[in-house]
Amino acid sequence: MFFEKIKLPNKVRLILVPDKNVNSVTVLGLVRIGSRYETEKNNGVSHFLEHMVFKGTEKRKTPLELIEVLDKIGGDYNAFTDKEITGFHAKVDKSHIETAIDWVSELIISPLLKEEDLEREKGVILEEIKMYLDTPMSFISDLWEKLLYGEQPLGRLGLGKEEIIKKMKIQQMVDYYQNYYSSENLVIVISGNFKKEEAWKLVKRYFLKIGRKKINNPIKIKEIQKKPESFINFKETDQTHLCLGVKTYDLFHKDRYVLDVMSVILGGNMSSRLFLEIREKRGLAYYVRTATSKYLDTGSLFTQAGVAHNNLEKTAKIILENYKKLKEEIVPDDELKKAKEYIKGISTIGMESTDAKALFFGMQEVLTNKIVSLEERFKKIDKVSKMDIKRVANDIFCPEKLNLAIIGPHKIKKVSFLKI
Repeated sequence: MFFEKIKLPNKVRLILVPDKNVNSVTVLGLVRIGSRYETEKNNGVSHFLEHMVFKGTEKRKTPLELIEVLDKIGGDYNAFTDKEITGFHAKVDKSHIETAIDWVSELIISPLLKEEDLEREKGVILEEIKMYLDTPMSFISDLWEKLLYGEQPLGRLGLGKEEIIKKMKIQQMVDYYQNYYSSENLVIVISGNFKKEEAWKLVKRYFLKIGRKKINNPIKIKEIQKKPESFINFKETDQTHLCLGVKTYDLFHKDRYVLDVMSVILGGNMSSRLFLEIREKRGLAYYVRTATSKYLDTGSLFTQAGVAHNNLEKTAKIILENYKKLKEEIVPDDELKKAKEYIKGISTIGMESTDAKALFFGMQEVLTNKIVSLEERFKKIDKVSKMDIKRVANDIFCPEKLNLAIIGPHKIKKVSFLKI
């Protein structure tokens, strides 16, 4: 898949991903900033700022003016905040490329950030936090990372704490914006049907005005775990949600592709080991999945499921047995091949849209300053061997790396079955 990387005079990085077989174009702006850059006192400011830019910009003063410009042309638009990235995107018909570039640039470069909007939006943020806390299938992921990283920034809820949101001042937000929304921290991706010369000209017109400022890297994670750990969040739910797994590698590690294959074998699809064992054979859960997370300096592999309260221990033991099996037994050739082909197939299908392509290229560039193409990734996946699986399993599936997060009406403080 062809792409081109260009650097503007002010250090903004532009990634062009042309595709003449579609009629749409996606403009994506990624800022290397997220909740792990926050302090305890401003926790939640990255996500709050994402909300605030939609309240108005220098050109479009009100929320209606800002969103109506894309609604009038049937554009698809949104924003997101993660632990290490904040993103703004617009997907439009190819004839409206300038509108999309202009719109994304306004959000990133010239938000108004007014005090009256901040006070009003606090209520929205607080309701979003309540909604999230009431969705255990989603909230379990944050409890998992709280267990892994504790009071370090990666362990905090990205939405922030209610008491911190209530006290947040506009100057905190302005300072945060000015410190991190810099040209050297910004990647723009244009994906879809466009003319290179036009795209390049428009990006220079709209993004050259953002200032330059050197950005510091986030504080590195301190790995201090020496024994199995668990965390139980007591809540009167209809089912227990669990997240069980281990600490692993960062997104630069040579074995990150081995982890991808392992996670598919364990619980990456409906024919995976844990899906068949937990759902199909035993009927213990409706959903069960294994996945990986990879950050700049750490990572994890985990299995998540929702089960009846009295099936918590039984389900956890099945997961642990399957982790142990990867340590002791060689994965059959056909199962290894199936996992690899699944990754390649699902990745190829997922890249058919312009917004998915923009994310694929942009996320790599903004985090690592390097892009591994889909074809290169497939080659690395194909090189994963049976012995790689066994080697990595023996490295990660050990007692001192085990963690279990739980949401449910369980009054115990610790669990006794975290053994492998």
